[in-house]
Order: sequence, then structure tokens, then C-alpha cells
Amino acid sequence: MKRLSEAPTVHPTATVIDCALGRWTEIQAGVTMREVEFGDYSYIVRDGNVVWSTFGKFCSIAEGARINPGNHATWRACQHHFTYRSAQYDLGEDDAEFFAWRKSHWTTIGNDVWIGHGATVLPGVTVGDGAVIGAGAVVSKDVPPYVIVGGVPARPIRRRFTESQAEALMAMAWWDWPHEALRARLPDIRRLGIDAFIEAYGETGGGDV
Repeated sequence: MKRLSEAPTVHPTATVIDCALGRWTEIQAGVTMREVEFGDYSYIVRDGNVVWSTFGKFCSIAEGARINPGNHATWRACQHHFTYRSAQYDLGEDDAEFFAWRKSHWTTIGNDVWIGHGATVLPGVTVGDGAVIGAGAVVSKDVPPYVIVGGVPARPIRRRFTESQAEALMAMAWWDWPHEALRARLPDIRRLGIDAFIEAYGETGGGDV
């Protein structure tokens, strides 16, 4: 049985460059991550590719997801990357200003977000807490908290919970509970309906056991 630990678990075939990985995180085979903040308990499955992004806690990222793929210079006479990766072609220095523009379009993923198989989240998008990105979706606009989106381009399908329930969960911020509180309350997470769960834990604040 696979067991994770407080130290991040990174597969030997993954490429992780200048990233901040939280506790109990897992980076699976073939994943590439560069300049990413990855919150506690989050995991990314095989062959994902992520750059210049921030993830909250408890994110679930399925196989082949792409987060913040690079934009090309569509406004130039030529959009090929020789115009900014010029040194590769012995055509002069790379275009630092272009790369700074790319990096300014940071992608932000909230807590407890599920990103489905083969989904793409484009540069500069913010995905709210508790949202779901359907398999194969291409997300070009911000996704509100606790909303399920899908399609190309991605559009809202339905809410996971009502707005008031979503607000209560975000105020509760269960994802900030300490590890022992999660252990103690796991049976209730499994069995209680959403309203009963909010009633039981909506006033717990810091999540002390």
C-alpha cells in the first residue's frame, strides 16, 4: 500500500524546478512543474504540465492536465518561438520582455479543486475553491467557487452546492484544519450531508480537535 508523508513525494521521472511543495503532496511520473506553489495534500497524476501557477490545498489534478501553457506572440509578423527563444537559433539574445509578459499571466487554483483528465487551464485564469474542471475542458475564463465547468471553451454546468453552502464552507476553511482534526473528523466528512456538516463544524474556526 502506498503511503505518503509530510515530506513531498516526487516520482524519479518528474521534473520539478523552483517549486514550493506543501506537506503530504505527491508529484507522479512524467510530470513537469516549474515555478509552482503547490498546497498541502495536493497531488498531480502522470504527465501533467504546470508552470507559473499557485495551487491551494487538497487539489486533485488528473492525468495529462496542462496548467498555464505558454502563449505565442500572435501580434507579431511571425509567432514562431525563434522570435523570443532566439539564442537557440543563433539569432541573438532571447526576448526577456516577452518572457516577463508570459510570467505576469499567473494562474491561480483554489483549495479542494478537481481538474479532470486532459483539461487545460489557460494563462491568467483563477479557479475558485471547490470547483470542478471537467475532463478535456479548456478553461479560458475565471471559474467561481464550487462551480462545475466543462467543454471547449469551458462553460458552467452546475453548482456543487448552493451559494450559501459554498460561502459557509469557505468561511469554515476546513482545508486549514490540522492533520489530527482531519483524522478525527474524517468519519463525518464521509457520512454527513452538506448541511449537517456545516451545522456541525461551521463555527469551528481554526479546527481545534
